Amino acid sequence: METQSPTLRKLADDIRAGEPRAEEHFWQKAQATGTPLVEPDRNGDPAYRLVTFLWRDALATDVLALLHTVTDKDRHAGDLSPHLMRRVPGTDVWAISHRLRADHRASYQFSVRRGPRAEAPRTDRRAWLGVLDSAVPDPLNGAPVLPSRDGRHPSSVLELSDAPAQPWAHPRPDVPRGERIEAVVDGRRVGVHLPAGHRAADGPYAVAVLLDGEMWGPVLDFGDTLDNLHAEKRVPPTVTLLVETMGRDRRMADLSCSEEFVDWLADVLLPWAVREYGAAEDPARTVVAGQSAGGLTAAFAAFRRPERFGNALSQSGSFWWPDGTEFDSGSEWLTRQYAARERLPVRFHLEVGLQEWMLLPQNRHLRDVLRARGYEVAYEEFNGGHDYACWRGGLATGLAGLLADRS
Repeated sequence: METQSPTLRKLADDIRAGEPRAEEHFWQKAQATGTPLVEPDRNGDPAYRLVTFLWRDALATDVLALLHTVTDKDRHAGDLSPHLMRRVPGTDVWAISHRLRADHRASYQFSVRRGPRAEAPRTDRRAWLGVLDSAVPDPLNGAPVLPSRDGRHPSSVLELSDAPAQPWAHPRPDVPRGERIEAVVDGRRVGVHLPAGHRAADGPYAVAVLLDGEMWGPVLDFGDTLDNLHAEKRVPPTVTLLVETMGRDRRMADLSCSEEFVDWLADVLLPWAVREYGAAEDPARTVVAGQSAGGLTAAFAAFRRPERFGNALSQSGSFWWPDGTEFDSGSEWLTRQYAARERLPVRFHLEVGLQEWMLLPQNRHLRDVLRARGYEVAYEEFNGGHDYACWRGGLATGLAGLLADRS
């Protein structure tokens, strides 16, 4: 096996030379330092690292390394073979190396097959969903895992040295805890996070509406981040509404520039939060935030109802929408609406991953249109993909930027 990693080359050499306990010492070091292996770039470029993912298995016939978005790109191209790990001869060490920029962040998993060897892993949707259902995290990565949903296993997280800091992502024992409430508003499930010490009579409180609330609430527990932000006074005391999307079909309908859904947010959800929790009615103190189709919808909410949503936070927004128009003149409908309309009293925080080949040009286009129209736009490009491992940090940063001076 030819390998790029100096550490693996040494292991292979030691095995060939009959060094006793060479493999045992290798795994002991991996256990002590954690995985993946991160080594200097083979070309000597300080902006890059050689990252080697490891899996230990004596019985596997194939191991597929799933690096979020990086692997997806080849899956969309119909060829997963570049992501099959190779076994170091004479060992139970499976490995694959990637040359990555030193600011890369991504979730990752392994899909292990112990049955008959296939010619190549299939890339059709059914096969891919089967891979995702069975994929598991890296047992030697000591960092906290990224939880998943729908019965799937959590993911490990790769964070290289220059990746943007995520200082509020994890719970802190000395931080006052906010109150977490599960509610049903007009038939829709909504999670509510109230800041520590909240009393409705002390309002009005700033408001954050988070779409895909079923992820940010029970799965990712973004309340820990909110508590940290409140404790550091990075945001004013904020009533956060985590709006669930009630299933895949309902999500696709609601998060596709749906006037009905946005009007429900503005005319039903927000007035309810005003009555129940002392939420502010001031649009300048109200943020709507979403990812992917939710990012598209956040920007659409500010367009349709600027008198209620004065701040839009979009992460990896699907601004190519509508479906089926990605490569023709019907695409980027919302961007064209902003270009044709006079400037509205709203502000934006937009971010997108450099690995998101299907979204990056459209997000840049929206940024340029908004700035040309005179909007206040904070814009970030992170070195990652369509990934909650990246979004959880960007969501915290975006909320701090949009709400910090609106108390």
